[in-house]
Amino acid sequence: MAHTPVNHPLRPLYRALSFVAGAYLVVFGIVGLIQTSGESFTGITGVRVLGQETNLLWSIIALAVGVIVLATSAMGRNLDTEADKYLGWALLVAGSYELATNRTDANLFGFSMSTVVVTYLVGLILITASLYLKTAPTGQAGAPRQVREGRPA
Repeated sequence: MAHTPVNHPLRPLYRALSFVAGAYLVVFGIVGLIQTSGESFTGITGVRVLGQETNLLWSIIALAVGVIVLATSAMGRNLDTEADKYLGWALLVAGSYELATNRTDANLFGFSMSTVVVTYLVGLILITASLYLKTAPTGQAGAPRQVREGRPA
């Protein structure tokens, strides 16, 4: 992690992006829960919510991921960095699984292609934000001491 920026000047922008991504997941999850309340838990054909298809399982997962992202974004203290990194990668894995099983009986989350694209975008936003959210005391930020003084490490 030596090449990950610490105390990046655009940290507030990336924190806001992370917060917006989490808020979108929460809104999507709540609207999805309302729309799919009478449906089966893992229906293969999803219900249209905010231009995407979802089922009850994916609505619950999106709501949980969104709440975690919002909570860690509000807390800060480098918790947001780790949460965004791992949850972003988890969304990419889920999107890849659903891309591979989109029109089959293994479509557990009831995804459509638009849901795959949005899941990828939210995952990439979280991963990108995690790269720039790290903070440290001013004395520990920047390049290692040997590199700053021109000596080999």
